[in-house]
Amino acid sequence: MTSGEVPRPGLAPGLHRPVGTMSAALYGELRPHPWRDPETAQDAYILFHDRSLAMGWLDDLGGTVRITAGGVEERPTGAPGLWGMNDAGQVHPLALPESSLVAWFQVGVEPVAGDRPLPVQPFLRCAADTVARIGELRLRAVQLLLPVQGIDASARPAYAELPALRTAGWFTGGDPRASTPVRVTLDGGQDPSIRTAAPRMRERMGRPAQEVFACGSLSLDDEPAGGDNPGGDDPLASRPPFEDHFWNGPARYRATFHGTLAEWSADALGWLGGLLADLAARHGITTPLLLTAARLEAEPTEARR
Repeated sequence: MTSGEVPRPGLAPGLHRPVGTMSAALYGELRPHPWRDPETAQDAYILFHDRSLAMGWLDDLGGTVRITAGGVEERPTGAPGLWGMNDAGQVHPLALPESSLVAWFQVGVEPVAGDRPLPVQPFLRCAADTVARIGELRLRAVQLLLPVQGIDASARPAYAELPALRTAGWFTGGDPRASTPVRVTLDGGQDPSIRTAAPRMRERMGRPAQEVFACGSLSLDDEPAGGDNPGGDDPLASRPPFEDHFWNGPARYRATFHGTLAEWSADALGWLGGLLADLAARHGITTPLLLTAARLEAEPTEARR
């Protein structure tokens, strides 16, 4: 740790270079708030930036400010955080016209401490909070670009081999009516490593026991389900709105986990993304993965955002 640096939970001290790009694309049906004027209201980028800053998640170390009080002094501005801003929006030139893309977000992920997962959960929570400011969302599918290459599995301490499991208790005791059948696909693009890793990932997923995601089956498929539609028969999602060079694209080698998620929420989806990223790194994946999660049935009685 450098002199004068303040340690921040979840961030590796002394390191402020992004280890990779993390992106999220949210699909579904958005009903804009009637009081919001899209011509004058803050856009998705500004909303996401401000929410990240307010929650202490934004890394904005950089510039300097001059202070004149008996002299001139330069001090660094900003503070360390979990990610730095890249881009965000509601439309994307790579999205298919018929897709139901609602919003997308892209950040540069800072190195995380050895006992913390990739910050997928706060990232997706921040994305959901941003969209909630724009309108009422019925979320049907999520795509996440996971920078697995930024995880050093060998640096994980014994008490946090899979850091996400340390917070699985947050979902314990939730409304059982909120549990949702889901299909979760991990795509390695042109890297076939996921085919070898996936069976071992599934086996390790339930040890120790956790009640957030129960995997019922695993299938390996080289062809994207539904062509450009990762949501299968439901044309709510499309090929990812991310350039291929971010993740060894285009899509090719994939593994699909079918199971039940404790709740269809940004928190649960983000938690699962963090767990799967660590499982992938632990079983030899060293390149980015594209995660696509889609719900398989109608919303539970007690729907959750």
